[in-house]
Amino acid sequence: MRVKTLALTLAAGLVAAGCSSSPSSAAGETPTAAAGRSVQHARGTTTVPAEPRRVVVLEPLQLDTAVALGLTPVGAAVASNVTGVPAYLGVGDAVQPVGTVPEPDLEAIAALAPDLVLGTDSRHAELYDELQAIAPTVFMATQSDPWQQNVELVGEALGRADRAAELLAEHRRHCEEVASEHPSAGTANLVRPRDGGTLSLYGPTSFAGSVLECAGLTLPARDWAGGIQVDISPERVPEAAADHLFVPVQDVDDPAGVPALVAGNPAAFPAVHLVDTSYWISGVGPLGGRRVLDDIDRVLDAP
Repeated sequence: MRVKTLALTLAAGLVAAGCSSSPSSAAGETPTAAAGRSVQHARGTTTVPAEPRRVVVLEPLQLDTAVALGLTPVGAAVASNVTGVPAYLGVGDAVQPVGTVPEPDLEAIAALAPDLVLGTDSRHAELYDELQAIAPTVFMATQSDPWQQNVELVGEALGRADRAAELLAEHRRHCEEVASEHPSAGTANLVRPRDGGTLSLYGPTSFAGSVLECAGLTLPARDWAGGIQVDISPERVPEAAADHLFVPVQDVDDPAGVPALVAGNPAAFPAVHLVDTSYWISGVGPLGGRRVLDDIDRVLDAP
């Protein structure tokens, strides 16, 4: 919800004034120890607290990464108001929802008195100045960037860059372990059901697609048009044929989650696996990556 009243502007200014660091550093200025650290990001350079404590995140990757780094944000924009903060993160009610990822609630953010806000320029560009008035704000360029680079930026903003690097190294080792255990894994596709029978097919630059490939599975070649996914209409569903088809759903125990056109074409889809959308699609980050790899390992271990 966009907030434009003078009262909120004044309140946000008071919150920002109470933070331990200024929103951004002046050109050429070297921040003092008291001012914190300078972080370069999609919107320039911002001075952030040396050790942020009250962090609000507007992107699922930022939430996953912060928790993986040992910092539970005070607030987070969620993928859905219905599902809220993903259960797989194990943070219970410790994180306050502050609107949705496409529409963060500025009033709710300001009420939490954050000392750092993390967002995404491709989604939240028009909110940047208002967020900066609340607290120092660091933006990723886009959620479509290689997710490992965004993890590194979050680690830097939180003052935990070394631990972020360790988490990414652990992810690579986990990939290598799964791949080595299943040298003949075969081909795989990830399809997400949409309205009207359309399926979204995720490519190798997507989060889940990249994890499938790093685990030794091969995504069939196709033109991804420079994006992370393509939509295929019902009559083109057989184009998603693969040895393993992963279908992200809310309830992995409900066989109705398998699209009818997939279920009715066993020749193209000999093995269909329902997986949890909260970390295959929404939960981008080190913790989500760990869960995805565990799912892949379990699937490939099955007779």
